[in-house]
Amino acid sequence: MISVDAIAVEFSGDTLFSDVSFVINENDKIALMGKNGAGKSTMMKIIAGEQKATRGHIRYPKDAVIAYLPQHLLTDDSCTVFEEASKAFKEIFSMRDEIERLNKELETRTDYESDAYMNIIEKVSDLGEKFYALEEINYEAEVEKALRGLGFKREDFHRLSSEFSGGWRMRIELAKILLQKPDLILLDEPTNHVDIESVIWLEDFLLNKAKAVVVISHDKTFIDNITNRTIEVTMGRIYDYKANYTHYLQLREDRRSHQIKAYQEQQKFIADNQAFIDRFKGTYSKTNQVTSRERMLEKLQIIEIDEIDTTALKLRFPPSIRSGDYPVTAEGLSKSYGNHVVFKDANLSISRGEKVSFVGRNGEGKSTMIKAILGEIEVEGKCSLGHNVKVGYFAQNQASLLDPELTIFQTVDEVAEGDVRTQIKNILGRFMFSGDDLEKKVSVLSGGEKTRLAMVKLLLEPVNLLILDEPTNHLDLKSKDVLKEALLAFDGTLILVSHDRDFLQGLSQKVFEFKDKRVIEHFETIDAFLVRNRIENLKEIDLKA
Repeated sequence: MISVDAIAVEFSGDTLFSDVSFVINENDKIALMGKNGAGKSTMMKIIAGEQKATRGHIRYPKDAVIAYLPQHLLTDDSCTVFEEASKAFKEIFSMRDEIERLNKELETRTDYESDAYMNIIEKVSDLGEKFYALEEINYEAEVEKALRGLGFKREDFHRLSSEFSGGWRMRIELAKILLQKPDLILLDEPTNHVDIESVIWLEDFLLNKAKAVVVISHDKTFIDNITNRTIEVTMGRIYDYKANYTHYLQLREDRRSHQIKAYQEQQKFIADNQAFIDRFKGTYSKTNQVTSRERMLEKLQIIEIDEIDTTALKLRFPPSIRSGDYPVTAEGLSKSYGNHVVFKDANLSISRGEKVSFVGRNGEGKSTMIKAILGEIEVEGKCSLGHNVKVGYFAQNQASLLDPELTIFQTVDEVAEGDVRTQIKNILGRFMFSGDDLEKKVSVLSGGEKTRLAMVKLLLEPVNLLILDEPTNHLDLKSKDVLKEALLAFDGTLILVSHDRDFLQGLSQKVFEFKDKRVIEHFETIDAFLVRNRIENLKEIDLKA
């Protein structure tokens, strides 16, 4: 049991949260929720020991193992994938190496009666007791199972970690965490950049093999599937619900209704007493009563109503120009890099107005296919865009393509056309840009802020074929809902690459699966596809020996 005792965080005269207390039990699976800026990541860092609270403290059991996965990682570029993952056992390995070193020293020393000699014997004995008490584990086999479960192939094990993208490096770190078998796992947005199969595997692991888990995530399906408790950080305090995310939303709404009712009753009580004070103030016979009521009002703790997003902006794409019947066609498409075949003899036919998703493990060719459609790479076979097709493309690195010298407002203003121009500030507000933020230059924004801005820009461009490659990685739940609503109403053609199952739900009428160097067309929704494949996927990437 881990205890969070009355922690508070204050900076520059502002209070992020204060007097926060809760207990993390052995098998709790907790979703840490709250709007951006509420203090979720800060609280997680404090629990992880990465940051100090202004007041309060965290109590841990003796020898408790806490594992923390931040959003941004710094792995050692000089290590192979296997070496980096093996660092999960570094304490065990260092204990083993120290025992070996001390034993060699004992072999060479002759001062058998000295205090130094006896100290070494005592140290070897203590270390040996700890080391040999550990269950016998084939560490190399465990590392291999974890890495394969998270999508790595055997041939990847001995590649340098520097050769992999940030998403894959995050998986290496996740493998290290899972291998430690910690008492508490802290995960900050763990599903960003991770394919659906690996997310399913992670869910299975956290549910069936992990102990306590605290997770921050904007993937509703993921947190619904793994959590049994939700802690909401709001207005400097917390609310603790013994419920998953969906149930928590209902309970929160009930709580807010009670707050509104209590607030209204309190306001009436205040008004009645204030009216009495105003009427009888200065009246000698009522002096005591007036004074008593004044003191009571001064001491009264005003009921606060939780903040809630009340904006009702309906963001819609501009009407798209009519394209030909088949905006995207491909016939006998093949792509290789040297001896590595990405896909072979792929056929695609996407009709006007159709919404399709590309799914498959990372590295199976989804982004390569998009590049082929856009004509950015040379391929064997035929691939073409139809008549009058205007493409809007959101790449995974889209944020880096923004002009760093423009302000947030200028970036959006230069692409907005028609009536939507009058709503620019409202639209930016829905994506968490408001007030003085609008005058910030793109160059000073964080990676997540740039991603959100790039998304707003794309939403306003008049196109009839949208290609989105992982558009939701840095978007919070509110922004994702705005984007999804806009895509559902979009009258053009949509190709979507995403690992966010909740986001894909209802958006995809057809699935193209990239697997084993093939592109397989499925005439079904993403939900039907996942239900049909879930058991198979879990078996395929199971970590059991």
